[in-house]
Amino acid sequence: MLPTIVRRKNYSSTNLWDELFNDSYLPGFFNWDTDHKGSSHPAVNVEETDKEYRIEVAAPGLEKEDIKVSVENGVLTISSEKKEEKEEKKDNYIRKEFGYSSFCRSFTLPEETDADKISAKHKNGVLNVHIPKAEVKVTKTKEVKIS
Repeated sequence: MLPTIVRRKNYSSTNLWDELFNDSYLPGFFNWDTDHKGSSHPAVNVEETDKEYRIEVAAPGLEKEDIKVSVENGVLTISSEKKEEKEEKKDNYIRKEFGYSSFCRSFTLPEETDADKISAKHKNGVLNVHIPKAEVKVTKTKEVKIS
């Protein structure tokens, strides 16, 4: 029979709730992975067809003016920065609220893409980026004479 390893903790000195949900018992279940703490990266789908690559970015609450798409040295970067401020004044109080959100995602483009023809469209909180493939020049078979 194989030995069993049991991990025991002294729960009398700590809160059971904290131990259960802040420990490694349920890693990632509540999206509390250490890789994503404090980040707000949108979900991204990448699809390849015969003629293009498509990137679909979930961007709810963002307008097209809030999003920037750029290509530099073969790297496609999708980023956003949004600031919000609200102020409410009543007879005996003033309430100010502000928020800030940003993200930046970068994708290394394959060599067979045509960076000059990349296009993007924003509709209903979804950003669609179309990256056309460049025509690959096929060289004919040629025999080289050795002199």
